[in-house]
Amino acid sequence: MDWYTPSSKRRRLLAKLLLGLACLALPASAATPVKFYGKIVGVVTDAAGIPQMGAAVALFDRMEKLLSRAATDERGAFIFDNLLSGAYSVRVSLASFVPVLKSNILVTPGGRSLLNVSLAGLFSSIELVYPSSDQRALMSDEWKWVLRTSSATRPVLRLMPEWNSGRRRTEQTAIFSGTRGLVKVSAGDGGRVTSFGNESDLGTAFALATSLFGTNRLQVSGNLGYASQSGIPSAGFRTTYSRESQHASPEVSITMRQLFLPSRVGAALGGTAGVPALRTLSLSVDDSTQLTDALRFEYGFSLDAVTFFDRLNYLSPYGRLKYAVSKSDTLEFSYSSGVPRSDLPGGSKLRDADLQNQINSLALFPRISLQAGRAKVQRSESFELGYTKTAGSRTYRGAAYRESVSNAALTMAGATDLFPSGDVLPDLFSSSSVFNAGGYHSLGYMASVTQNLGDHLNATLIYGSGGALLPVRGEVENGSPDDLRAMIRQGRRRAVTSQIAGNSPWTGTHFVASYQWTDRRAATPTHYFVTQGTRAEAGLNVYLRQPIPTFFSLPVRLEASADMRNLLAQGYLPFMADGQRLLLMHTPRSVRGGLSFIF
Repeated sequence: MDWYTPSSKRRRLLAKLLLGLACLALPASAATPVKFYGKIVGVVTDAAGIPQMGAAVALFDRMEKLLSRAATDERGAFIFDNLLSGAYSVRVSLASFVPVLKSNILVTPGGRSLLNVSLAGLFSSIELVYPSSDQRALMSDEWKWVLRTSSATRPVLRLMPEWNSGRRRTEQTAIFSGTRGLVKVSAGDGGRVTSFGNESDLGTAFALATSLFGTNRLQVSGNLGYASQSGIPSAGFRTTYSRESQHASPEVSITMRQLFLPSRVGAALGGTAGVPALRTLSLSVDDSTQLTDALRFEYGFSLDAVTFFDRLNYLSPYGRLKYAVSKSDTLEFSYSSGVPRSDLPGGSKLRDADLQNQINSLALFPRISLQAGRAKVQRSESFELGYTKTAGSRTYRGAAYRESVSNAALTMAGATDLFPSGDVLPDLFSSSSVFNAGGYHSLGYMASVTQNLGDHLNATLIYGSGGALLPVRGEVENGSPDDLRAMIRQGRRRAVTSQIAGNSPWTGTHFVASYQWTDRRAATPTHYFVTQGTRAEAGLNVYLRQPIPTFFSLPVRLEASADMRNLLAQGYLPFMADGQRLLLMHTPRSVRGGLSFIF
């Protein structure tokens, strides 16, 4: 009976019991502790986007005190967790790469700071990625690692419509990233002559490509040359700028070249020796647009100014229309006018081909000759139609063209002193001379088939026909250049070219060897096919590129190269002038070698 009697003691006991039951009935989420710690996670890759395992990562606090160390796993990933809120610094180092440090990395309670570390041989960078609040909840850690460690899927972060990196990401982007460079020392037996121009026989060249703030691509190249036979120094510099974006943007290049006048040229032409004789300034603009899913249009122009006793200005436009008939069939149509461009897109698939093209286009001077004492530049106008089909391991190519060439410049060796100085120009790069053979028109075609012989070797067979310059007779009368031009008539020439190219999987050697069977009594510049990457050069040609092992830790690759053209000296036109022998040719024999430092 006393149990039901109310009292203050019993009321206090009942209140405590009800309070305990209420606490047990609360949701479990209410008992979850508040997160007071954050994380720093990241991934380390090289300039090509390949994850780097074993990189040493050090974590420092605001006072630059070392807090922890970590090493990247097979995915190149690392993590520092249980970090109090504040500012931290991360330092990443790996053998053969330049170490990189990132400061002022903010860590918030329950937050996660994502780092994208790119190691390079010259400029390394750390990019701090800022995901939005909704992406933090939607994206799992595994999905983030996949996106950040794959170079192929990395652009997905920029293409997703809901991804909003904001201005903070742009401000944190490194100034220089993806930097590559090439330094080349070369020498040869006489200057190299191609359909584009001349090159001095000795030279030191460099090319540097980098990205500014991640969206602007800048390429700088330079060349210092010296012709040992004529004693001529030459120099040139080239700068190329383009912007990387989802939409195509123009690529702008400015090229400057200068060649000094040798004493024998100045004496022959009545000029003064030791002053600059040849200066060129070229502005090139290249752009492209995707008209449809299968149709693409590439276009551009080159505005050139040449100073060589006279001032010559000319415009060289070009356009190329590509139509993808199917995945294995491509149809192309191109138009080009003016001086042929050696730096047009397409062609070589070698490593660092873009850097090598920068050096080649910079070193080649235009083909200049004299006629009646006036300077002339070799120019051409070409229409071309090309077709490419791939069937398994075999590739078929075909092209037809119509070309008009003016002021064709041929190399002359022999009795050059028999002609007036106003019609024969002493070669600026060798002991020979340059003769203006006039103009000609050409209709031609080519067909080729390339068979892959395994993964590292392919063979190509090319058949072509086109216009040619043929001799009418072999005796020059009265030492007249007009009589010599009259002795050269326009004809046709058929040619069969075989080529073998490949890479050695054991030594890393890249090689290309070709030989052309044709009428040797013809001296015609080889047509430059804009729609085809295959080249049919006259005579026997061999090109080698050999990596050299290094025994030091610097991030530099060494490569030796050899470029041998027309080794059998074929395609020479012999003439007799006043009892002396005279030779006209377009592609002289040349042997050239070089050593490249690539970083």
